Amino acid sequence: MEIITLGTGSPIPSPDRAGPSTLIRAEGRDFLVDCGRGVQMRMAAAWCSAPQLTAVLLTHLHSDHITDFNDVLTSRWIMSPVPSPLTVIGPVGTQRFVDRTLAMLADDIGYRIAHHDDLNEGPVIQVHEVSSGVVFDDGVVRVLAEPTNHAPVAPTVGYRFEASGKSAVIAGDTVPCEGLSRLVAGADLYVQTVIRRALVEQVPMQRFLDILDYHSTTETAAQTAAEGGVGALVFTHPVPAPQPGTEQDWLDDAAALYAGPVHLAVDLFSLTI
Repeated sequence: MEIITLGTGSPIPSPDRAGPSTLIRAEGRDFLVDCGRGVQMRMAAAWCSAPQLTAVLLTHLHSDHITDFNDVLTSRWIMSPVPSPLTVIGPVGTQRFVDRTLAMLADDIGYRIAHHDDLNEGPVIQVHEVSSGVVFDDGVVRVLAEPTNHAPVAPTVGYRFEASGKSAVIAGDTVPCEGLSRLVAGADLYVQTVIRRALVEQVPMQRFLDILDYHSTTETAAQTAAEGGVGALVFTHPVPAPQPGTEQDWLDDAAALYAGPVHLAVDLFSLTI
């Protein structure tokens, strides 16, 4: 199983970090978790295209995690040589989001159908709204979901991918909670979006300080990893984006709480378990 952090950015635009998105490759299947800005550029760099995706999974509907969903949807439709429905898995509210996206794209869909004789219908999306339990299982790869806590954003979910005796958790935006603990228990890899509290607290703007109460910090993510007995921890979506030369500070935050390997991901960081 290979985990590639395609985009490791946040709502704050960065010249070298695309929006939140992670690619999980397992047994010949490609799963995309979240669709932040620039996701298809990073997919191309990882030799992945929209038509080859087994499923798109959304952790929640915050704008930075879904900005380029429409791009993935459109590309899947127009690049597939035969009709290829896109499977989308996400929390309750995902169907409404997909319907609204299709409505936004209505003009474009009409233009393309009018121009291409072999396009006779618009994109077909198969949405599965989930909260907990097994959300995908083809006998080779199994994906489980659990509710997470990113309140007032609700509902939100994290995912655990299992294949060939290995497991990887893509948690999304959340603070420690029971659902997260269930997901990470005994996992080989745990990928968590994080903020660095000491840096956020230095910004004298309430709207920025507000993010402290609904994101895991470097310390709380490390504690979750330790309590869950996970094999390795990956920090992604770091807020604020680490300044060059300060990367070790983020890792040091975790060292006192978690004894396993910790990685501070950049775009296209890859780890195979």
